[in-house]
Amino acid sequence: MSETRAELPKTYHDAVVHWQTHEFPDYPMLARVWDRFFPRDGPFCLCAKVADGVSDLIEVGDLVGRPRATTPAELDPKAAHILLGQIRAQASTEFGSIQQHTGTLHRASDPQDQAWVLRVMAEELRHGYQMIHLLTSVDWSPVTDQKPADMVEEILSMTTGSHVLAAFNLEFDSFTDNVVFAAFIDRVGKYQLTMQKVSTYRPYATSMPPMLKEEAFHLAAGVVPLRRWAEAAARGDALVTMDALQKACAKWFGRALEMFGDDRPDANGGADSVRLGLKDMTNRQAQDAYVAEVTQMLDDLNERYVRAKRPDLSRDDAAALHERLKRDRGAADGIAYDDLLRLPDRRFFRRRGDGAFEMWGFDGERFDDVERCIAHVASRLPEAYRASVDVRHWAETLRRVRAKELSLKDAIKSQPRLARVGGPCPCSRSVRWVVDEAGAPGA
Repeated sequence: MSETRAELPKTYHDAVVHWQTHEFPDYPMLARVWDRFFPRDGPFCLCAKVADGVSDLIEVGDLVGRPRATTPAELDPKAAHILLGQIRAQASTEFGSIQQHTGTLHRASDPQDQAWVLRVMAEELRHGYQMIHLLTSVDWSPVTDQKPADMVEEILSMTTGSHVLAAFNLEFDSFTDNVVFAAFIDRVGKYQLTMQKVSTYRPYATSMPPMLKEEAFHLAAGVVPLRRWAEAAARGDALVTMDALQKACAKWFGRALEMFGDDRPDANGGADSVRLGLKDMTNRQAQDAYVAEVTQMLDDLNERYVRAKRPDLSRDDAAALHERLKRDRGAADGIAYDDLLRLPDRRFFRRRGDGAFEMWGFDGERFDDVERCIAHVASRLPEAYRASVDVRHWAETLRRVRAKELSLKDAIKSQPRLARVGGPCPCSRSVRWVVDEAGAPGA
């Protein structure tokens, strides 16, 4: 599918570039390594991309077959408010993930892995740029009193700890997080973009195909290193273990599930968005498909582990051994079921949605004692993460909920206060810094 490219007005373009200078200082490195690691791809473009040839007709919901809206004023008022929230949340995730990746980018042990994550970060910058294009290229006054400059300023002022979704408020502990995040969290992004490419709002629908094309690379930046690491672990590499990878998966899986929105089986979360034509699956439907996909991803990693552990076996015999280990949950041919990667129960270590601040174990076991539950959850998480303010906040909140000192509703709304709450440059927190620099009124 062909695409058309556009650039933001100078004020907003310069604001994003200024944000990049302070929050993503490694960005210029991408141009230096591009030809080495991505020789078949055209140069990176910091611009908005709009897919050509997208249908003008609504594909799902109550208004199937009618023309798509081209301005917020043409949308059902409820749909317009939901859409605005989607765009802001999407923008937050794009800029937020860059801030997370930045802290551990230079801990990569492999130059290709580092270059791949660097490209992911640059494309996330472009996706954030895309969302700002959606917010500033049309009149949103029928939906919000907030001016475009204020919306952009709000987005660019967010830091780790103040983003919309919890997954983007966790700091990375090592480069393992860069990779596992791409495999788990960017995969949720793929689902969200796929659902939203049917959007009744045409500018949003036409933004999705180029983003999805780039999102496919983000998944590869997670899965390809994980495959190599699983095989290295099987060969006895002391620097990577399946236990470390398992704990990293446990850290991110619950946060990934929460990105789908309310996923309680009886809540029917997301039904309004489907009815209004903003996406084509409810939260739980999308989450079910996601769980099946990440389960398949772990099966692939486990089979690679078994083949590397037992190179004497044929591919079919290795696959049969893997299936036997999963079925019997025991040990066979020198490999134990506990050596393999697996997903936690959906309710494990949850802050929102299904199982939020309930005492569920990794394998779905139920705890009656809060301290035993906390100890169990902690034992399944990476050591560095266990020492974080994020885990401490979860444990303290769980204690208060179980002691009836805090309502579940207030617990779900709470979030930890991170020590780092601002960017390195105060002026990077405001679009007006760029406007003022140009001599705008009020400078």
